[in-house]
Amino acid sequence: MKTLLDQLESLTPGGYLPGGPLATEPTAWGAIALARAGRIEGAGCAGDWLVSLQSRDGSVRVGLDASGPHWTTSLAILAWKAIDAVKYRRSVEQAADWLLATQGKPAPTSPHVGHDTTLIGWSWAADTHSWLEPTAFATMALRAADHQDHPRHAEARRMLLNRLLPAGGCNYGNTEILGQTLVPHLQPSGIVMWALAREEARGSQIDLSLHYLEGQIARRTGCASLAFAILALTAWKRRPANAEALLAEAIQRPSTQGSPYKLALLALAANGKSL
Repeated sequence: MKTLLDQLESLTPGGYLPGGPLATEPTAWGAIALARAGRIEGAGCAGDWLVSLQSRDGSVRVGLDASGPHWTTSLAILAWKAIDAVKYRRSVEQAADWLLATQGKPAPTSPHVGHDTTLIGWSWAADTHSWLEPTAFATMALRAADHQDHPRHAEARRMLLNRLLPAGGCNYGNTEILGQTLVPHLQPSGIVMWALAREEARGSQIDLSLHYLEGQIARRTGCASLAFAILALTAWKRRPANAEALLAEAIQRPSTQGSPYKLALLALAANGKSL
C-alpha cells in the first residue's frame, strides 16, 4: 500500500493517462485516497489545485484547459471535505449552491421509455437529461455538504432507485427502450450502489444489484469498474474476501502503471473505508 500511495502522491494532481493533461476527476479521487490514508500534504496540493479550477458561480470544470462541463463539481466537494472541511468550507458552500441551482432536463413520459423521465437529477452537460453517474456523485456530495435533507437530494435518491434494472444493476440511466430491457454495466452499477449505501435503501433490486456486483468481479474486469464495485460492496458491508488480491492484481497491470486515475481509484478501494 505504501508503494501505491507513494506513486499516487507523486502523480497528483494528475490526469486519466500517464503524462496526460491534468483533469479534475482523477485529481479529486487521488486527493480523497491520499486524505483517507493520512497523506494530508499531498491531498492538500490536489485540493488547492481544484480550488484554482472553481468558477465564481461555484462550479468546477472538468480540466485545466476546459470551459466545461462541470459535473465534476460533486467530486471536488467530496475531495475538499475529505482533506480539510474547515480550510475548504467556502469552496464547498459555493460548489453545493451551484449543484442545488443546476439540474438535468426532465422529459414527458413516453410508453417507449421504461424509466420515469420526470424525475430530476443531474446531467453530464448543461441542458441535457439526468443520468445516473452524475446524479450519484451529486447525491454523495450533497450529503457530504450537509444538504441530505434538501428536496433535490430526496428526488435524486428516487431517481437512482427508479433506474435500477428489474434484474439488478444499471447502465448509463435507461431501463427499457422500445420494449427492450437494457443490460447492466459494472461501473455505473458500482457507482450507484455506492451512493445508495448511505441512503439506507432496501428492496429486491438492491439485493439483486449487490449480487450482480459480486458476480461481475469474479471475472477479470477494468480497473475503474473493479474499484467502484469494491467500494460499493464495502459500503454495504459486503466487501469480498478476496478484495485485496483482486486489487493487487489490477495494480500490477501494465495499463495501470502511471495512470493517476486508475491508481487513485484502486488506492481508495484498497483503503477499505467508505466515504
